[in-house]
Amino acid sequence: MPVPLLNIHDTTQAIQLALVPAFLLTAVGALLNVMTGRLARIIDRGRQLTESPAAAVLISRESIRVELSQLERRRALASAAITACTLSALLICLVIATLFIEVILAIPLKGIVALIFTGTTLALIGGLGFFLMEVRLATRSIRIRRAEPSGSNRTDGSGH
Repeated sequence: MPVPLLNIHDTTQAIQLALVPAFLLTAVGALLNVMTGRLARIIDRGRQLTESPAAAVLISRESIRVELSQLERRRALASAAITACTLSALLICLVIATLFIEVILAIPLKGIVALIFTGTTLALIGGLGFFLMEVRLATRSIRIRRAEPSGSNRTDGSGH
């Protein structure tokens, strides 16, 4: 069965169709960058708590155990978010490849493209859900207290 000759307009259309998934791939890449940064910070904090003798002196063992437990949960959530978003990125690449295959071989693959794109979206939703859970856990486990100026009982921060 001979492969039909490609029309320049077909190739142009395939490139145009592939642009939207390519932009989505860029966005997912940016999300992965943020997520891997958070994972690195979680790992660094865990190492700091387990490898630093100063941490054991300044913080009670129970506090360290609790924080390490929270860090492990956050690490698992961040890892799951990265895995799901990476799957989404791979599926986006598959969508782009399928669009080009459809044009090159002149066979209808719109149903397959729709199915893969749905999988892409579901993987991205899952990744963002895990990321949201990690962020919420981080904000619940960390409390930042404002230092009061010496000799002041004021809570408005003006110091007057």
